[in-house]
Amino acid sequence: MPINKSTEYGTISISLDAIASLAGGTITECYGVIGMASQKMVRDGWAELLKRENYSKGVVVRQQDDGIILDLYIIAMQGIRLQEVVQEAQKRVKYVIEKTLEIHCLNVNITVQGVRLSK
Repeated sequence: MPINKSTEYGTISISLDAIASLAGGTITECYGVIGMASQKMVRDGWAELLKRENYSKGVVVRQQDDGIILDLYIIAMQGIRLQEVVQEAQKRVKYVIEKTLEIHCLNVNITVQGVRLSK
C-alpha cells in the first residue's frame, strides 16, 4: 500500500518499493557495509549479496499510523566494529529517508546476515 501525501498541486503516492530502494542505496554507501543481503538466508546459512536492482529484497518497509519502520539486511566488512558501523548506518538511512521523502521514520532495524572480506 503506497504512502499518499497531499500538496497544493495534488496527491503524491510513494510506493514501498521506492522507499526500500532508496534505503538500500543509502546503506550500501555507508562505511563497513559490503552490500545488501536477502531477507531469507540461503540454504546452508550463506547470505546472498544482492545487486543494485534487487535492493528492495533486502529491505522490509512497514507502515504505521505515524511513520514507517525499516528492516534492513546487510553483509558487513570483516574486521570492523559492527556496533559503530550499524549505528552510523541507522542514522544516515533515517536522515536520508526523512529529508528526501519527508516521511517520519520511526525505527531503522539492521540485521547483519553475514561478514565478508572487503571487495
